[in-house]
Amino acid sequence: MQWTDRIRQVKILLVMAAVIIAVASLVVSDILVKDLAEEEHGKMEVWAEAMRSLSMADETADLNLVLKVINENNTIPVIVLDSNGNVQTYRNIDIDAKTEADSMAFVSSMGRRLYNGGRYISIAIGDTSQAEHISVCYDDSVMLKRLSTYPYVQLGVVLLFVVVAIFALLTSKKAEQNKVWVGLSKETAHQLGTPISSLMAWIEILKETYPDDTLVQDMGKDVRRLQLIAERFSKIGSQPEVVPVSLNVVLEHVVEYMDRRTSSRVKMICNCPSHDVVVNINASLFEWVVENLCKNAVDAMEGSGTITLTMFEEGGGAVVEVADTGKGIRKKDIRNVFRPGFTTKKRGWGLGLSLAKRIVEEYHKGHIYVKSSEVGLGTTFRIEVGKLRVS
Repeated sequence: MQWTDRIRQVKILLVMAAVIIAVASLVVSDILVKDLAEEEHGKMEVWAEAMRSLSMADETADLNLVLKVINENNTIPVIVLDSNGNVQTYRNIDIDAKTEADSMAFVSSMGRRLYNGGRYISIAIGDTSQAEHISVCYDDSVMLKRLSTYPYVQLGVVLLFVVVAIFALLTSKKAEQNKVWVGLSKETAHQLGTPISSLMAWIEILKETYPDDTLVQDMGKDVRRLQLIAERFSKIGSQPEVVPVSLNVVLEHVVEYMDRRTSSRVKMICNCPSHDVVVNINASLFEWVVENLCKNAVDAMEGSGTITLTMFEEGGGAVVEVADTGKGIRKKDIRNVFRPGFTTKKRGWGLGLSLAKRIVEEYHKGHIYVKSSEVGLGTTFRIEVGKLRVS
């Protein structure tokens, strides 16, 4: 559990670092854009003053500097409106119109929009208070608009790259983990094979020597159980064969097995329909999943309590619920219970529920999850599988 918590903390720190970097990038870009906008506003004030000088110039005035200022504006869109709102002249406006009338209508509409948005400089043509005023309306240059949107585009591309990279890393990590688990499972099954065969031979010899001894019969059941466990491990990593099986019988086997292996203080209750519910499953693996949930329940109850197995039909499928009266799971740990390596026990590898999830969801195309859990009251796990038929 500590390992899982550390992983979660690292993820949170990485996300926070990414957010801080993104915010810092946006703040710096915003400052740069504002500085450029102020610079363009200053240029437009100079341009407007040049327009006023041009309008008031007489025949003897030297207009070289004025014309140079006016002609050097090749980036900032500008529209000059008279006091009645009519377009006098314009520069650097991209117009998509078929006729001159449509062009003037477009420029006039754009000029009014800029004027109403406060993007204009009013200048007086004359030295008297009654002099005519014109309005120099201006918009952001193409470069400034691009700089305004570039940080967001950049962050979007970086975010997409990070998401793809994380997805690739997680996929690679999951594939590597699957190979390790499959190899470990098959090697375990292989190593168990030889001693199990020897034990079975010895059991047969003991049966011939002591045919009426009940202990020998019980030893034979345990060896067969061990053989079943080895068979389950050998099936991990390969697609197991699914056949029509009575879910009632599977749960009965689980209850029978748990009754023999648990304390008398643990009460097993099985609630099943009166008719057989037949589903397409691999009985050996599915039985192991329910057993694993029951064993976890026994540990959670510390050897005393009630485990209730409930099976019913729902939505065209079959549902199995395993409820216990144990110590429950904390809310923050519920989403981690199926993660490899997560465990609240002092002993154990934290792989049982992870393998159970794989068996149910990958091999049987079903779903397993924590239906409910309350600390001090107990936990209910829910398994959903597709139904074949009812007999």
